[in-house]
Amino acid sequence: MNVQTAAGAPATRLTPAQRRAIVAGAIGNTVEWVDWAIYTTFASVFSRQFFPSGNPTASLLSTLVVFAVGFLMRPIGGAILGAYGDRHGRKKGMTLTITLMAAASFVIAICPGYDTIGIAAPVVLVLARLVQGFSAGGEFGTSSAFLIESAASGRRAFAGSWQQVSVGGGVLIASALGTVLTSFLDDAALSGWGWRIAFAVGGLLGLIGLWLRVSVPETEAFAKVEASGRTRANPLTAMFREHPRAALRVAGVTIAGTLLYYIWVSYMPTYAHVDTGIPLNEALLANTIAVVVFLILLPFGGLLSDRIGRKPTMTAFALGFLVIAWPAFHFLDGGFGALLVIEIIGMVFLVGYSANCAAIMAEQFPAEVRTTGIGLPYALSVAIFGGTAPYVTTWLSSNGYRDQVWLYVVAAALVGVIVYTTMPETKGKELT
Repeated sequence: MNVQTAAGAPATRLTPAQRRAIVAGAIGNTVEWVDWAIYTTFASVFSRQFFPSGNPTASLLSTLVVFAVGFLMRPIGGAILGAYGDRHGRKKGMTLTITLMAAASFVIAICPGYDTIGIAAPVVLVLARLVQGFSAGGEFGTSSAFLIESAASGRRAFAGSWQQVSVGGGVLIASALGTVLTSFLDDAALSGWGWRIAFAVGGLLGLIGLWLRVSVPETEAFAKVEASGRTRANPLTAMFREHPRAALRVAGVTIAGTLLYYIWVSYMPTYAHVDTGIPLNEALLANTIAVVVFLILLPFGGLLSDRIGRKPTMTAFALGFLVIAWPAFHFLDGGFGALLVIEIIGMVFLVGYSANCAAIMAEQFPAEVRTTGIGLPYALSVAIFGGTAPYVTTWLSSNGYRDQVWLYVVAAALVGVIVYTTMPETKGKELT
């Protein structure tokens, strides 16, 4: 519901119904990403269950290849499930994505290992991970559209920021589940059956998320589209034919954000450990603390964007990384404090992107193609740029170019500056 105040200014007060919708959307998204993240959390534990156990390294690499295959399914999910959400509604789209994710978790939890059913075990694992990747690809566009359309017109970035909070929250819950199980089970129990508990818990949480999503009403924006007969038979074709610049803009907005996020969250702890000798557990602790700070700041970043605009906050994010790129990679001294400060500074700047991205993308499209318009370009950029960031940075470091990694950061930030300074301001734009 996007009403205006009597004076014509965007409404900033969320109604009780809007608050319930945002909470339900965010919690459901958290559960979705718990299921997604459990795989990577326990990959090294269950790898020998699904592949021949003679070579543990080969088993782990095979399991990680399956993870990558799931990652590549995300653009397909963004296209197909995005179109489903535009044809049948955000609510039906979100219930479908979480059902697929939870079902795949249950399948992994109960699937017999390689020693029992042979080649069928990795086949089942691949199929389950394909389904999870497909679901994850559809989740961002559908949940983003739902959150933005459920918000007051002057609180769209605030509502959208909870999409990113819920993603980070899901990853942290999966990590906490890993910590609990590894603390209370010995290695034999954990690798034998303990890891199955994690996937089963993920599936059960998915049922809770499904209940939450079934309980919320459809957004007013989609209801109007459906009532007026504006739904499209092929939203994907309509999006490319009628809104190609908006689709390119979504992809461009995503490039810097996803690439810098993966470098700071996935690569920085490993870089600090290898380059400066800081113990890996300390590097990971600094990273975890910084991620928690990031999640706390995200809603405040959304409020700031709703006050001053999308362009200033997004541009500040990109300019910030231009400034800190060289110092961040040259003033690491092997100390926990220095790494923590560098991690937190980067996360503060990342708030400018992550608090804005859902709102900006939703504001590019009319309701009849909104989930498709968000989901597919975003998923393509994440797969191409975010998914390759850890590989590129690792390749640079392992081939004698570790001192040039900061230039990779600068290149991404420059792309962001160009895109963010030239895109139209959408704060206060009426959603159609």
